[in-house]
Amino acid sequence: DSGIDLSQDRMAIQRIREAAEKAKIELSSTAQTDISLPYITADASGPKHINTKMSRAQLEGLVGKLIERTVEPCKKAIADAGIKASDVQDVIMVGGMSRMPKVLETVKGIFKRDPSKGVNPDEAVAIGASS
Repeated sequence: DSGIDLSQDRMAIQRIREAAEKAKIELSSTAQTDISLPYITADASGPKHINTKMSRAQLEGLVGKLIERTVEPCKKAIADAGIKASDVQDVIMVGGMSRMPKVLETVKGIFKRDPSKGVNPDEAVAIGASS
């Protein structure tokens, strides 16, 4: 916390977004990651760097409400289809967040089964976008 406002620095914002995406990916398979952004900006006293650690628990705390907001739409889709969650044979996850353990745990809680591992979540997004 240096008190420096980076909100108008497009390059810094882009670097922060890239580091956040990298951290999110790493935290899907590890409990903690290092975030390092050397020379993110500078002031009269010299260059400023971001060096911090983030845990999976911290990330889950940040996105927990967003994940919970997906539960009701899933339940509504099941109800609208006139079926029970147990009638769903395969749950196919797409997109990068689908690898996140908390997302997988939430889906398993809804459908009472593990999501299918037969589809690459990133490829599914790309194929859907190209159709």
